[in-house]
Order: sequence, then C-alpha cells, then structure tokens
Amino acid sequence: MASINTRTVARGLVLCVAVLALAACTRGQRDLEAWVAEVKSQPAPPLDPLPVMKQFETFEYAAQNLRDPFSPPTSEQDGGGLRPDPNRRKEVLEAFPLDSLDMVGTIGSGAGIIGLVMGPDKVTYRVRPGNYMGLSDGRITAVFEDRVEMVELVPDGAGGWLERQAKIALEDN
Repeated sequence: MASINTRTVARGLVLCVAVLALAACTRGQRDLEAWVAEVKSQPAPPLDPLPVMKQFETFEYAAQNLRDPFSPPTSEQDGGGLRPDPNRRKEVLEAFPLDSLDMVGTIGSGAGIIGLVMGPDKVTYRVRPGNYMGLSDGRITAVFEDRVEMVELVPDGAGGWLERQAKIALEDN
C-alpha cells in the first residue's frame, strides 16, 4: 500500500510542475503579443527608388567578310603551310615521347659536335642537327655540350600547325 501512495504523490507532484510550467508560458505570450502589436503600429520604412535603366548603344556587326572562326581554315589561311611531312621516313627516336629521352653527353666539339641521347630502351643514340626525335616531329636545330635544342610541330586546334621550341638538357648526376 505504501508504494501506491508514493506513486500517487509522485504523479500529483509531476502534475503540479506541469501546470506551473504552462502558467509561466502564458505570461510570456502576452509580452510577445504586445511587441508584435507595437511593431505593426509603426509606419513601414520608405522603399528605395527603382534603379534607372541604362540605355545601351546598338552595335552593328561589320565582319561579314572575315573567315568564320568555327570553320576549318582554307589552304591560304593555314598558317603558312606548316605541316609534318607524311612522306618522311620516321627515325628511331621518334617512337619515344620527348620526356622519356635523356641527354647523357656529347662527342666532339665545335661545329661537329654530336649529342648522345638515351631512350627508355636504355640504348644510347647519336643525334645531330637535322635528326628528328619525339612524338611531335621534333627536328633538332642545334647540339650544345649541355643541351639539344629542337623545333616541334604541334596542331593549333584550328586545322593548322604551330612550331614550338623544345630542348633536352644534360642532367647533372
């Protein structure tokens, strides 16, 4: 029996706390309603004026006689006729990407200098001006004691070809 009385007292206590909590909420609501009424009674702030629309000048397109930039160039517009020679026999070093080739030294001096280039196949090849290497038709233009300089032909994206300077330098080991 004693446990029933304890339960009844506990339930009554919880009920009293709930009623007090609800009573406290109603007082706060009156303050809120008064604040909302006060804000609604104030006049609205004035609106900013609309921005003035800027008048744009008309533009007349006067380039009808120029080449359409989205069509491939014709033969007289293709960048001076630069293009790889399809009939030229490919050399051994043209089978390798340029970044896989390493200059390992030179033989000779002066105008007769010959560059030594090692391919990824670990074979050392002799190169001189006029030889080709790399995947982009790289023609060797000069051999120095510390580097091999060349000119590559790369597509320009519009159907033509551009010359790009490249080199392989002797690495300090």
